[in-house]
Amino acid sequence: MNDGTDRNRRPVKFAAPFKNGSMKILVLIAQVPDTTSRIAFKDGGTAFDGTGVTWIVNPYDEWYALVRALELKEAAGAGSITTITVGGADAEATIRKALAIGADDAVRVDAQPADAYGVATQVAAYAKDKGFELILAGKETIDHNGGQVGAMVAELLDLPYVALASKLDVAAGKATIERDVNGGVEVVEAALPMVVGCAKGMAEQRIPNMRGIMAARTKPLTVVAPVAADELAKAVKFELPPAKGAVKMIPADEAGKLIELLHTEARVI
Repeated sequence: MNDGTDRNRRPVKFAAPFKNGSMKILVLIAQVPDTTSRIAFKDGGTAFDGTGVTWIVNPYDEWYALVRALELKEAAGAGSITTITVGGADAEATIRKALAIGADDAVRVDAQPADAYGVATQVAAYAKDKGFELILAGKETIDHNGGQVGAMVAELLDLPYVALASKLDVAAGKATIERDVNGGVEVVEAALPMVVGCAKGMAEQRIPNMRGIMAARTKPLTVVAPVAADELAKAVKFELPPAKGAVKMIPADEAGKLIELLHTEARVI
């Protein structure tokens, strides 16, 4: 459906958006390298070299999933937002940033994320008996761009899943979701609980203020032991893209030479 209305509009207030009138939301938070970090590999290209890397909250998790969760809670005037991260103790500074933005509490599963299925298994094991009505995740992480964890969590918990959502509203125990499709917008409705993969358009980035940063220091961060999980996929080698070659300048009056180079060197025609 594409009716020309503003898909980024935000309702000011919800009337009892969840079945029990409150909100209980779980947001998946991944730690990823900052996009400005120098990327290198070690051990013959089989492992990522984290030396000197600055780590951040995955932007899709932070800007869209977490912030939309905050908007839903604020609009309802009640509820709680928990973040969950699979990672070691070195991820706790990143987790605290999510708390500074506004999450109420955080969980860290004490395991190194090996593959998407392993991460999803840990998240599902924690969430299965906690009564979360919404589980939100970014559409993908910016380091591996797999986009698999949200769908796997939904499958393991036997919940509905909608990926690439650009808008999410909740009312009376039901979610109404929009996502961009070729030539328009698709509108999906599903009963809660459910899992949603959040993409651009879902919300606007928030910057932690000093009050939030100070409060994050004392908010609960619970560390839980991992459950047994199979590793179904393994990266066997990483390679950097080839270095860019020198630029060739072709005079404007030598179109024939340009066409020849596009054919013989660039091989795009």
